[in-house]
Amino acid sequence: METRELRYFVAVAEELHFGRAAQRLGIAQPPLSRAIGQLERRLGATLLERTSRAVTLTEAGAVLLREARAALDAVEAAERRTRRAALAATGRPGVVLATKAGASSDLLANLLATYAAEPDAVTVDLLLCGIGEQERMLRDGRADVALLHLPFDATAGFDTEELRTEGQVVILPAGHPLTARTHVHTAEVAALADLPLPRWPRRDGTYPDGPGPQARDHAQLFQLIALGRTCWIAPESCRTQLREDLAAVPVVDAPMVTTVIAWPPHSRSRAVAGLVRAAMPPSHVTVVSYGDPGINVPGADGISPRSNDMRS
Repeated sequence: METRELRYFVAVAEELHFGRAAQRLGIAQPPLSRAIGQLERRLGATLLERTSRAVTLTEAGAVLLREARAALDAVEAAERRTRRAALAATGRPGVVLATKAGASSDLLANLLATYAAEPDAVTVDLLLCGIGEQERMLRDGRADVALLHLPFDATAGFDTEELRTEGQVVILPAGHPLTARTHVHTAEVAALADLPLPRWPRRDGTYPDGPGPQARDHAQLFQLIALGRTCWIAPESCRTQLREDLAAVPVVDAPMVTTVIAWPPHSRSRAVAGLVRAAMPPSHVTVVSYGDPGINVPGADGISPRSNDMRS
């Protein structure tokens, strides 16, 4: 299969409408319909059920949609990382770090300061992103390394090292009755009908149904909480960013959150290796030489990582 065919199929499968998919792709509808028909004949499978009123995915189509997205992400990642490698070869090295805006601020600051002190440090470009976006940026090659948060972000296919594990708190408007408590339970937070939990966008930009307000970033979210429109359960380290009109109360039965640094297992970037080493406590770093003691890379010569190929 060609990447062009996969892009065509993904567009139709996501839009479930040939006309909208053609418009999205910038092509006419007839050649798009022919391309999908040819793809189905080559695979020997019906990918889309078509009626005069609707287009729906078959079971085979759902499988191809999942695999096609992963394949296209891999192609885009290869293109982006190759371009950055070419820049490094011409004397303009750099590394791109993706992290959720407003999360792990103290850990991030310490990481950047430690790495900057290294004699071979290169420029670190930060991508501050929304909820769940840093994982996608790492997968599609926009980032070389990312700070992810378990159990919320998937780490399958990445090498990772754990940096910190912490409890969670509920962020409430200052003066709310629950702020007088030493702790609360998740059931009590869920029962706050006047402060429904926020709704974050899905990958396609749509929001799940629910009573809570739509949220895009932390600045907007904190404003909504201060106005008494919502509350939010978050890692305890977010206390350092709270405004005077917000308060945090520990949620004793909320799952623990583990922050990890993650990178592609095939990476051979010295800059990525250096950033990973800077993030880890010294006792966690294992340096192994393979002929060249000056090269320490993630997943090979420099870091003994946790591999997540078979788990998330």
